[in-house]
Amino acid sequence: MNTLMKFATVSALALMVAAPAMAQNRITGVEALNDQIDDITDDVNTDIARGNDADRFGPNGVAQGWRGSFALTASGTSGNTDTGEVSGAGRLTYGVGDWNHLFGFAAEYGESNGTKSEEKFFATYEGSRYFTPSLYAFGVARFEYDGYLTDAAGVGYDGSTTDAFLGFGPGYRVLNNPNQTWRVQAGPGVRYFKDVTGTSETEVGFIATSRYFHGINDTVSFTMDTDVLGSDINTIVSNDAGVNFKMSNNLSTRVSYRTEYNSDPAAGLKSTDNTLGVSLVLGF
Repeated sequence: MNTLMKFATVSALALMVAAPAMAQNRITGVEALNDQIDDITDDVNTDIARGNDADRFGPNGVAQGWRGSFALTASGTSGNTDTGEVSGAGRLTYGVGDWNHLFGFAAEYGESNGTKSEEKFFATYEGSRYFTPSLYAFGVARFEYDGYLTDAAGVGYDGSTTDAFLGFGPGYRVLNNPNQTWRVQAGPGVRYFKDVTGTSETEVGFIATSRYFHGINDTVSFTMDTDVLGSDINTIVSNDAGVNFKMSNNLSTRVSYRTEYNSDPAAGLKSTDNTLGVSLVLGF
């Protein structure tokens, strides 16, 4: 009995000490900065993981059976400003025999003083069916909706945009060695776009993708990912080249150069964006 009483007392004291500390973290801004650190860490880990895409190797990039993850968050404030935000995201994969399926979605909604401040929804699907270890067929679908738009000054205005694409075609693994892999896929598709004025267009287009990986040695690898999406609306080209260094189990680095090209950018915007990135993960 004494032992239980001591444990309860210690637990209560721990909670009493922790509660003010947590409150201090919030009011001093430490908690917000920690959240930003987590976000940056996640982005860096994602960038480095691009070089180790599991789908680069073997006929099945997704494990057999169901796998997935879901996340949901909500927040609200009251006082000087009344706000509410809710967002959710998830990814679900299913592998059965020679079929691979990947589903993904994300939704965000927010209000400020009773007025909508954010409304977005994304959904994707990727599927593939392997006929041989090298030859496969793929299908890809994407849907994006933005119900809250802002002008150059960040002021919101009425209207929404919708952008969707559905494509399919053959794919082929040109190389599939332990240290060097390369797969390409291309095919026709249908693209639907509705702008803020309500004007919509449905066009036949195409999609082409290239994924290249070369393991120089046990610690250094090179990747080159290229995507082309084209229709009469515009042609978008994305190329991401990167060198990954794995110095040890605790140290990884990626240097990347990403180029994005839009053949018909919005007024006042350039057609090409170039980004040089350096990511470093150090664990101990």
